[in-house]
Amino acid sequence: MSGVEDLLRSEAPQVLGALVRRFGHFDLAEDAVQEALLAASRQWPVGGVPADPRSWLIRVGYRRLVDLLRSEQARRRREYEAVTAPPAAPVSGVDDSVTLLRLCCHPVLSPAAQVALTLRAVGGLTTAEIAHAYGIGENAMSARISRAKQQLIRAGARFSEPAERNENVLRVLYLIFNEGYVATSGENLDRVDLAHEAIRLTRLIEEPDTETTGLLALMLLTEARRPARTGKEGRLVPLEEQDRSLWDRRLIQEGTALLDSVWAEPDAGPYRIQAAIAAVHAAAETAGGTDWPQIAALYEGLEAVSPTAPVRLSRVVAVAQAFGPERGLALLRDWPDDPLTRQRERTVRAHLLERTGARAEAARLYRAAAGMTANTVERRYLLGRAERLTADPPAPPA
Repeated sequence: MSGVEDLLRSEAPQVLGALVRRFGHFDLAEDAVQEALLAASRQWPVGGVPADPRSWLIRVGYRRLVDLLRSEQARRRREYEAVTAPPAAPVSGVDDSVTLLRLCCHPVLSPAAQVALTLRAVGGLTTAEIAHAYGIGENAMSARISRAKQQLIRAGARFSEPAERNENVLRVLYLIFNEGYVATSGENLDRVDLAHEAIRLTRLIEEPDTETTGLLALMLLTEARRPARTGKEGRLVPLEEQDRSLWDRRLIQEGTALLDSVWAEPDAGPYRIQAAIAAVHAAAETAGGTDWPQIAALYEGLEAVSPTAPVRLSRVVAVAQAFGPERGLALLRDWPDDPLTRQRERTVRAHLLERTGARAEAARLYRAAAGMTANTVERRYLLGRAERLTADPPAPPA
């Protein structure tokens, strides 16, 4: 069944793109695609996957969209002509998921709406997953996505319009990759399909600028660590404990070469700096050989161009690694209760307290952080750290 689910996830953006290209109705097309996917999820496990699954989904979605359009009381003449015409065949050589990404980043939408709509339509994330990533309620996120669709309709946005490339396109790809690297919910730590889709889409951007290249380098250098991130029975393995011989050297070489090709360019942005941080990690043969002072300095530069709570928290970790846990805890003093960092802040604080010997408080915070994640693997890891602190006797002083 998982094979069918993976296939449907990969085909959904292409099918949605084909229907939007043909009809121009984003919201109705998405409803039709969802019904086509539901029909496939019921029929394919029993009757087998068709020889051309995309065409099958497009035909089913087309028929449903025709029904939806015909039920509209105020449809215009062009809609009538569209529904009476035969369905358009998939365009050979055209990647509709990339065009769909750019449509979702239409300038009529706010940056927040662009990201949310693209994560839903192209990334395949559920509304609940997107809401979790933004630290808001599911109903509020659902309303945001619905408003975005209506804005596209009112603006007359067309699927064939020139590509819209701006920082929001890169932000969307970045968030899709992050969701693939650490899933917000589920039984698995990651969602490989989303991470690979983000890499694929980033590779397809024509005439990449320095930040696009930096983003791709960041993705590759980060993805290279995936084979070492989980151990037996799917156990989460933190960076300092990973078997670095499992890291994908091919991806590291490609990511490093991409970063080297653009690092000397002026005005490094957030993706180039993050790629540089990932490259420092990749260059270290052992965890103990990591140049944490350099990483801390890079995070200081990253905070200057992207002063967000997640970036500041990552800098706390780097400073603590470079100069001791007390320095990190000092930076956490009076930390605001930011929804984007609420869970991770407790994890970081617990880790630093553990290093100082405050075992009981660290265990409490690990449990608190575990209660804030819907990812089973992450929750199991955090609870395991808490249990170890309460079960094992403290180590004798050095």
